Amino acid sequence: MKLLPIILFILLFQSCADNKSEAKMNLETSEVAMKNLQNNDESFISKKVVSLNFEQLQKKYFQKNNDSIYVINFWATWCKPCIKELPAFEKIASEYADKRVKILLVSLDFPDKIDSQVIPFINKNNIKSEVVLLDDADANSWIPKVSTQWSGAIPATIIYKNDARKFYEQSFTFEELETELKTFIKK
Repeated sequence: MKLLPIILFILLFQSCADNKSEAKMNLETSEVAMKNLQNNDESFISKKVVSLNFEQLQKKYFQKNNDSIYVINFWATWCKPCIKELPAFEKIASEYADKRVKILLVSLDFPDKIDSQVIPFINKNNIKSEVVLLDDADANSWIPKVSTQWSGAIPATIIYKNDARKFYEQSFTFEELETELKTFIKK
């Protein structure tokens, strides 16, 4: 009977030692895998996603008065129509860069999902456009500031150049987006 506490102590101690050893091995394996991934895959770029409230987003991105055309798309990693249209925005960004077209992708994912969902999604899909996360829970306040026409459904997009603005609560194909963009290029 006196031996039982000693046996339990030894088992507990051994269990902790095994967990520490396993954790150390997992950490070393993860570090090696990350180094190999970074060294062997030149396309691996970890993007930083800035989290902004609506006031910050509005000041930084909605009030530009210059020769550029701004395309601001509201999306989320959980929204299938949003995901489907993202390649159109990426193609516009690359094909119209010389026409001073700027793309901003505003993620409406939850702020605690930046590291676990948003950044991995951006890296996996090789998203080159600037991505910010809108961290403002008071959607009833900021949705009408984006557009009084907006019900809050996504995807939603604003295209503007100086004072000319147009709001779209819809999905885009490349051709549809390009057609809308061309109306701003002519201005």
